[in-house]
Amino acid sequence: MKTTKKHSNSKGGRPPKEIKRNKTITVHCSAFEQRLLREKGKEAGITASEYLREIGLTGKIDRPKREFPKDALLLKGTLNHIAANLNQIAKKRNSGENLGAFMREQLDELSGQLHTITITIRNYFS
Repeated sequence: MKTTKKHSNSKGGRPPKEIKRNKTITVHCSAFEQRLLREKGKEAGITASEYLREIGLTGKIDRPKREFPKDALLLKGTLNHIAANLNQIAKKRNSGENLGAFMREQLDELSGQLHTITITIRNYFS
């Protein structure tokens, strides 16, 4: 007695999507615009096609807001403070004034702060 196998019509592979996106719309743009659209899509974490589709259908792209770590904001504030102090010292030196004891002390303090910040940054990325 022979057993016969039933063959199914399924060829296997990836299951079909519920909504097929098989229609195209051609958009003419310059090389710069193309690069810009791809970059904007990449920033949003999607492809350029998805980006254009989302903008066209909803008029906006929902992307997660980036928040800077608190440590990075504190570091930025410290660097701005150091830059302002160095600018004041440079202004006095450029106007021909000699650095007094206070200015020399400030310069040493700023140098130490910059060294500490450099170590902090190095440790953060290690």
